[in-house]
Amino acid sequence: MTKTILIVEDEQAILDMVKMLLEQHQYHILEAKNYAEAIKQSQLANFHLVLLDWMLPGGSGIDFIKQLRKQDQNQHIPVIMLTARQHEDDQITGLNSGADDYITKPFSNKELIARINAILRRTYPENSNIIEFNNLKIDTQSHRIIANNQEIELAPTEYKLLSFFMSRPERVFTRDQLIDHIWGQDTYIDDRTIDVHIGRLRKQLEKSGHDQFIQTVRGSGYRFSVKI
Repeated sequence: MTKTILIVEDEQAILDMVKMLLEQHQYHILEAKNYAEAIKQSQLANFHLVLLDWMLPGGSGIDFIKQLRKQDQNQHIPVIMLTARQHEDDQITGLNSGADDYITKPFSNKELIARINAILRRTYPENSNIIEFNNLKIDTQSHRIIANNQEIELAPTEYKLLSFFMSRPERVFTRDQLIDHIWGQDTYIDDRTIDVHIGRLRKQLEKSGHDQFIQTVRGSGYRFSVKI
């Protein structure tokens, strides 16, 4: 089924560019150029994901997320913030306000499509058991990992890490975020434990050359990226 994406963006050039890109990838597009239009669309239209600018005429993207989450039919609609605000504090604010992902302008078209696809696979898992990047494939139903057509074995924690990373390509996660997602907020795990498991995961992927996809971002954490 064709997915519908609501683009909330007041800059016409960016709106047109993103709309054309998404239509090329077979998405149906709705659009809003200000806060009032975005609220109206959220109340009247059906959509599967929102691409949302922060600064909008008449309101803010953060306020829009809060209103969206109050609507029963839209509480779980994924939101990707697409904004020029690049400061780390802004990213944290956006994510803590309910955004599922945060992309700064200017952005790569390939990265945008990859992140949209990843979130839609996660949210609407109709045929999304398989996640694949550059001959590294994970079947989230059977828990099989195939690298260059060869099956590899991973311990449970390393499997969880790889599945988590591949479902969220290009996004940087702090050690604390990884601990929360893999072990849970009520479990005490120190930073060194994360580093050990990341090291083990890289070791298992080393033979196929996919270890380089698990990247350290100095001062921030780790990410999965095919950009070497």
